[in-house]
Amino acid sequence: MKVFFDTRQNDHAPAREMHNGAWMPYSEQPSRAAAILNQLADFCPARDHGIDPILAVHDRAYVDFLKVAHADWLAAGREGDAIGYTFPVVARRPLRLDRIDARLGAYSYDAGTPIAAGTWDAAYWSAQTALSALDALAAGERHAFALCRPPGHHAGRDYMGGYCYLNNAAIAAEAARSQGFSRVAILDVDYHHGNGTQDIFAEDADTFFCSIHADPSTDYPFYWGHADEDGIGAGRGATLNLPLPRGTGGENYLAVLDSAMAAIAARTPDLLVLSFGADTHASDPICAFDLDRDDFRAMARRIAAPGIPVLIVMEGGYAVDDLGHNVSAFLSGFTA
Repeated sequence: MKVFFDTRQNDHAPAREMHNGAWMPYSEQPSRAAAILNQLADFCPARDHGIDPILAVHDRAYVDFLKVAHADWLAAGREGDAIGYTFPVVARRPLRLDRIDARLGAYSYDAGTPIAAGTWDAAYWSAQTALSALDALAAGERHAFALCRPPGHHAGRDYMGGYCYLNNAAIAAEAARSQGFSRVAILDVDYHHGNGTQDIFAEDADTFFCSIHADPSTDYPFYWGHADEDGIGAGRGATLNLPLPRGTGGENYLAVLDSAMAAIAARTPDLLVLSFGADTHASDPICAFDLDRDDFRAMARRIAAPGIPVLIVMEGGYAVDDLGHNVSAFLSGFTA
């Protein structure tokens, strides 16, 4: 399986985040990518596809904000990483907002997604990594792995959150149409619900989105991912949420995955974009499922079984000592 990565993704390295009412070291660090690469033989560099595939998914004003946010933060006399503190719960509408604090709040929904000096470049190349892996599938590969960081599935069309700035899976899924894939499905198996991806495709009847995740009544992102969310307007029925309780182990998880794969197969997609988070592992410090390494191999075998081309896009996973081994085990299941 071809692996894609770009070293510029390591330029994103915020110092801290707000978590459970206190400052803590930022969890989504470059060491995550290093741990994964240490377990893989080699990687292909990302190719630059330009800004257009990003703008096909994200609003231009939001993208322009990401490009300048940190510089504007410093110009306002601040130090360190740019972090918002005021978020519009209602009446979120287009406004001319010059102060950086106002724009940070307008384009984000949490205080755990700071913008550092290298964030834009890293997010840009994370998206290009997903697009480069898509190229491999269009050229005939059956599976390809995009080692994306920062991750993307919490980023919506015009907002960031959950360590995510650009939605790599959504960008690749949208670009796949121009690569000859007419029916695209997205499966999200990160511990947390892929709220940004769901929002982006909520009204799209042609892109099926399915997510297996921790019950949002107890876990981030709380406000999305409940079982009754099934799409909006023309997209009703093209969203399937399968929330699970804390402590879910491999047997129960795999049974739900079988249901998800059956739902995906019913849509007869010619491409599956897989948002893969290794934070479902029992050792993950900020999550609460109980999967082990063998469960990851079993997951991959089930996902590969229908023979649909699969673009694997890396999302979460924060047990750095185990992360590389867990990702390697998951990828091995596609060739078993």
